[in-house]
Amino acid sequence: MYILLIGNLDFIKIFDNAHIQNRQIVKMPKIEYRVYVIELSKRVFNENARFRAANPQFNGVLQCLYVGMTSKTPKERLEQHKSGYRNKKGYKLSSNIVQKYGMYLRPSLYNQIEPVATREEALKLEEKLALDLRRQKYAVWFN
Repeated sequence: MYILLIGNLDFIKIFDNAHIQNRQIVKMPKIEYRVYVIELSKRVFNENARFRAANPQFNGVLQCLYVGMTSKTPKERLEQHKSGYRNKKGYKLSSNIVQKYGMYLRPSLYNQIEPVATREEALKLEEKLALDLRRQKYAVWFN
């Protein structure tokens, strides 16, 4: 948060999402979080015991899916997963399951969900969507 003082304290304005650049206050774009769904190869069910244990309801008819949330576009996030992306500090931000078994995005399963303003809201949406898809008999992995 920045406070702009003009003159002899005649004018005070508070900026929540801004930064100072060349002594000017620059408004930052608002961050939005969205959920996304990636279809996984069905090999994940046979090859990954943890995935199989998390999905006892799966009967092999529907697909295996990964549900996540991001402040990026779903396409950018899928590319990060597939490349094994690491941040500047060296922490891996990609899912091993998606890196190995991820195939493509499934926008028809998430496009109806509007972006949200906070990470906490997005995490709740991610869990809700994942559990809804499991109830529909998809095999689903989420964090």
